[in-house]
Amino acid sequence: MILLLTTLGVGVASALLPVVNAEAYLAGVGALGSGGLVLLSIAAGAGQTLGKLVWYEVARRGVQTEWAQKKLSGPKVQRVYQRWTERMEGRPWYAAAIMFVSALGGVPPLLVMAAVAGALRMRREVFLVSVLVGRSIRFWLVLAGVHFLFH
Repeated sequence: MILLLTTLGVGVASALLPVVNAEAYLAGVGALGSGGLVLLSIAAGAGQTLGKLVWYEVARRGVQTEWAQKKLSGPKVQRVYQRWTERMEGRPWYAAAIMFVSALGGVPPLLVMAAVAGALRMRREVFLVSVLVGRSIRFWLVLAGVHFLFH
C-alpha cells in the first residue's frame, strides 16, 4: 500500500515539476522486482493525471484574465483560437485522441497539451480519461520492460 501511495505521489510531483522523472522512478521500482505492475502503473497514471489537471485548470481560468484577453484580442489569434476551440468542443473523440497520443508518447509534451486543453476549454472528463489511460499504459510499458530485463 505504501508503494502505491508513494507512486501516486511521485506521479503528482512529476506532473507539476518537470525535474521529477516518473519514468526513472518506475524503472527503479521495476528493477527491484515489485509485483502489481498494473496497479503501480495506474497509481502513477492517476498521479500524473491529477498533476496535469492543475495545469489544465490554471490555463482554463487564466484565459479569462485581462492579460490573456489582451493577447487573444488580435484577429489572427482569435481565428486560430476559435478554430481550435471548435475542433475540441465539436469533436470530443478528436480531442481525446490528441491528448491520448500526448499522454502515451510524450509528443507533444503533455504539460504543454494540458495547458492548451485548459485554454481551449476541452471537456474536463475527456481530458481526465484520455490522460489517465495514456499515462497508465505508458507507465506499464516502462515497468514491464524493466521488469522483463531484470527478472
